[in-house]
Amino acid sequence: MFGADPKDKHPMKGFPQICFIQNTVSNPNIIIGDYTYYDDPEDSEDFERNVLYHFPFVGDQLIIGKFCALARGIKFIMNGANHQLDGFSTYPFQIFGNGWEKVDPPLEKLPYKGNTVVGNDVWIGYESVMMPGVQVGDGAIIAAKSVVVSNVPPYSIFGGNPAQCIRQRFEDKVIQSLLEIAWWNWEIEKITNNLDKIVSADIEALKRAA
Repeated sequence: MFGADPKDKHPMKGFPQICFIQNTVSNPNIIIGDYTYYDDPEDSEDFERNVLYHFPFVGDQLIIGKFCALARGIKFIMNGANHQLDGFSTYPFQIFGNGWEKVDPPLEKLPYKGNTVVGNDVWIGYESVMMPGVQVGDGAIIAAKSVVVSNVPPYSIFGGNPAQCIRQRFEDKVIQSLLEIAWWNWEIEKITNNLDKIVSADIEALKRAA
């Protein structure tokens, strides 16, 4: 046996609040990596309800890597939430029609921040909010109830509103080695055989395993 089956919706038998959401997300613009789970006692399979203003005509993607831990109540605000900013009013008159559609702005005039991307081995805490287009690096931690408005470097801890860097998890040279090793891309047998090194803080041992 080499760990949990990534195709199993609920890998913890008798505990349905944990879900490998790669198996339940149907929106083609939401891409989830292997072993990433969402923890929610209400409905862990319905992760998509946490991805807001994600309209297909906008075309932005939410991309989440492998081995991520996503806590209950997190929200991803996508680009469809944006209003035009360069005029005096931000009110979306055009969506109500009846003559107001004459001020319908083209998509290119609406603020667009690009895809929202979460790296691998990222832990996002309870009720955190991710704003459009943020990039969260591998190994990062987002503290509970944070509002992330800017990019999060790999292996850093961010928290607050707006979220700011609390501290870096490891020294620069260790982080660089971790990004080069990228253990999350190993075959699952190799990961299983080296779990003690992956969960420790001995970078030389992990290098040898790589």
